[in-house]
Amino acid sequence: MARTSPEVREFTVSAEESGTRVDFFLTRRLPEWSRSQLQRLIRAGLVTIGARAARKAGEEVKAGERVSVRLESREVSAAPECLPLAIVYEDADLVVVNKPAGMVVHVGAGVKSGTLVNALLHHIATLSTAGGESRPGIVHRLDKMTSGLVIVAKNDNAHRALAGQFKGRDVHKTYMLLVHGHVTKDAGEIAVPVGRDPVRRVRMGVGGIRPREALTRYRVLRRFAHFTLLEAEPRTGRTHQIRVHFASLGHPIVGDTLYGAPGKLRIGGREVKTLARSFLHASAIEFRHPRTNAETSLRAPLPGELEDFLKLLTAEDR
Repeated sequence: MARTSPEVREFTVSAEESGTRVDFFLTRRLPEWSRSQLQRLIRAGLVTIGARAARKAGEEVKAGERVSVRLESREVSAAPECLPLAIVYEDADLVVVNKPAGMVVHVGAGVKSGTLVNALLHHIATLSTAGGESRPGIVHRLDKMTSGLVIVAKNDNAHRALAGQFKGRDVHKTYMLLVHGHVTKDAGEIAVPVGRDPVRRVRMGVGGIRPREALTRYRVLRRFAHFTLLEAEPRTGRTHQIRVHFASLGHPIVGDTLYGAPGKLRIGGREVKTLARSFLHASAIEFRHPRTNAETSLRAPLPGELEDFLKLLTAEDR
């Protein structure tokens, strides 16, 4: 397996970052490293604040302090795998794929195979390295049980240009989702901050630890007896944002049991198990091409299992 070269990176804490936990500070400065990886470096004494080693991940940094981290070698465990890859668009700079639900985007703790990255390494000759060797080409992500469009960069210039568009909120992503209950407004906005759940760390929540502003716009596409089909556009990119926002309104996404959706449904007078995935699909994406600056708009239809579920609801409503 290949290994990355040891590297030392230094950062100065800004006034806005003062009071931030050192692991959060480094996660924002080194997005290609996960927080758990950086926490391991802290425990190993490889992170210093000024002239001293950081004592713990929760230690807060202050404005003007210099934070240094020695990025020790990491094994690159992603290997090419002959997995199906639904390519929606491809050119010399990027590829856009339609990721299925159930596929993790990249390797990480406990996940070494079966990811989108494993499939990309098999099908695509060259991928960008700007996001780190364990995440070649990956500019943004989708949750494991969410399907839909993902942009992948083939070179570092394209990667940086696309990442800049995401950071500047110039990329427009549209999702289709089915939620429990009757959403009263035909269209609206959900503007509540999202942070890490202090008890169940795999969850996010309204408020939570280190909450950050989050805005989701939506419109109703269709109403069923006990469900609402919507189109939503997240204008910020917080983890689990759409899932948290609709759950906070009492309308969890069908199949999303992590955020309160029931595991069993009553359809057509009988009780059935809920979907084996979340009814959340990244159906459209708009961005500027990193080389030509041309406006690019792509769409992906609902997967068959979601279409079938809508047909089931339609039959129930008759």
